[in-house]
Amino acid sequence: MRAVIQRVKWGRVRVDGEITGEIGSGLVILLGVSVDDNEENARYLADKCINLRIFNDSEGKMNLSLLDVGGGILSISQFTLYGDTRKGRRPSFVGAAGPEKGQELYEKFNQYLSDLGFTPKTGIFGAMMDVELLNDGPVTIIVDSK
Repeated sequence: MRAVIQRVKWGRVRVDGEITGEIGSGLVILLGVSVDDNEENARYLADKCINLRIFNDSEGKMNLSLLDVGGGILSISQFTLYGDTRKGRRPSFVGAAGPEKGQELYEKFNQYLSDLGFTPKTGIFGAMMDVELLNDGPVTIIVDSK
């Protein structure tokens, strides 16, 4: 699994013009699932996301995690994170999990976040979504489960 984690002042996602998820300060997580992923990858990434020390402490150093500061999580499924652009000009998505597996592991990831005390706001799996955010910093981190 691959997560693009953005520290934000706010974030929201719309599907067909309707807001399906919205947070104040916290993390926007774009999550991609690969053909090789399993539940253990989902559990690992959920734990990593909430424990990643990317929030500023009182001295302005990135020393605090989401657990330390509170805040929300906006979790968005994004199979394009497994787009392979090494050949040609059109990305290949053969490394991305199919819709059934992708949705299952995306939902497991969100369940693990809930089990850890954070109820993520979400878009709708497989839908065309408009994602808006105000990146704080900017801070953007990419984490792979493998």
